Amino acid sequence: MTWWQRLKKNRLAWFGAILLGVFYFAILFAEFVAPYSPYTSQTDGALLPPTPIYWQNEAGQFIGPHVYPTTQGPVDLETGDRELLVDRSQPSPIRLFVQGEPYRFLQIKLPLPTQFSFGQFEEKELFPGIPGNLHLFGTAGPAKLNLLGTDEAARDQFSRLVYGGRISLTIGLIGIIISFPLGMLVGGISGYFGGWIDTILMRLAEVIMTIPSLYLLVALAAVLPPQLNSAQRFLLIILITSFIRWAGLARVIRGQVLSIREREFVQAARAMGGGALYNIVRHVLPQTATYIITTATLSIPDFIVAESVLSFLGLGILPPDPSWGNMLSIATNASILVLQPWLIWPPAALIVITVLAFNLLGDGLRDALDPRSVGR
Repeated sequence: MTWWQRLKKNRLAWFGAILLGVFYFAILFAEFVAPYSPYTSQTDGALLPPTPIYWQNEAGQFIGPHVYPTTQGPVDLETGDRELLVDRSQPSPIRLFVQGEPYRFLQIKLPLPTQFSFGQFEEKELFPGIPGNLHLFGTAGPAKLNLLGTDEAARDQFSRLVYGGRISLTIGLIGIIISFPLGMLVGGISGYFGGWIDTILMRLAEVIMTIPSLYLLVALAAVLPPQLNSAQRFLLIILITSFIRWAGLARVIRGQVLSIREREFVQAARAMGGGALYNIVRHVLPQTATYIITTATLSIPDFIVAESVLSFLGLGILPPDPSWGNMLSIATNASILVLQPWLIWPPAALIVITVLAFNLLGDGLRDALDPRSVGR
C-alpha cells in the first residue's frame, strides 16, 4: 500500500486538508470573497451585531433572503444600551456575484529600502493588480450584509477576518520556506563532514535554541522604529522567527545524516567524484524528506500563534491593517467580551481551527509516510 493510499484512508487528515484548502482559497481571493473593504467604515454602523436575514416582508409575503438597513440609535442614559434602528421600508435582497466596491486583485506592494540605513523604507508597487468589482455575495440595495457584525470603527468584521487571514496564514508558509532550507543545509553539512565543522555548527545551533523566541520577539518588537508600517513589521517578524526556528531542525537533520552518509549509495557517489555539497543536496537530504514534510506541516501553527500573540499584545501587525491577532486585542476590554462577543469569538475560533487542521494533516502525513507502515 502506497503512502497516498494510506493518506486517503485517514479521514481526519482529509478533514484538515479540506479546511485548509477552503481557508487558503478565501485569502487568495479575498477581494472576491469579502463583500466589503476591510478599511471602509459604514455610516452609523459601529458595533452592529450580525445582520439578521429575513425571508418575508412586513406583510408576511415570501420575497427571498433579504436584509434591512440598520443603524445604531441614541444611547439610553439609564441603561447604557443603544437601540438598533431598522428601516423595514427598504428590503435589500441578498445575491451571489454582485457588483460592489472596486478592488485590484493580486496587487503586490513591498517595502523596499531607499538608502543604506535601518528603518528607511519606501512602499513600492511591484504589480498593479487586476481591476474588478465583483464579489461572491452582497446585497442589491442600500442595506449592508454584516455576517459577523461590525467593529468599533464600523468596518465589516467578516471582511476583516478574510483579509486578516492573509497575514496569519501566510506567515507560517513563508517562515518554513526561510527556516527549513537553512536548517536542512546546516544539519546536512554538520552531519556529513563531522569533526570540528560539526562541533562549531551544533554549538551555534544550541546557543540559538536557548533563546526564548517569544520574549525575543516581544523585546525586538518593542524597540522597532515607530514609523515602520504593518508590511515592514510582518517581514521582520518572519525573519526573526525563522532565524530562531532553524536550529532545532538542524540538530535532527544532523542526526539522520550521520547514519545516511555511511550507506552504500552515498559512498558510491563519493567514489565517483561527486562533490560534498552535491552529495548532501542530491543524495543525503532527500532521504530525510519524510521527516521534513511532516515537521514542516506541524511547524506552521507555531508561526501562526507567534504572530497572533505579538499582534494581540500590540507589537505585531498594527491597525487598521487586519490580522487575527490584532482583531483579538480588543478582548482586553471586558465590556466588549460581554456586549459585543461577535468581535472576539470568530478570530479566536479561526486560530484554533487552523492550528487543529494543520495538526490533523501533519499527523496524517506522518503516519502515511512512515516507512514502517509499508505493506500494511
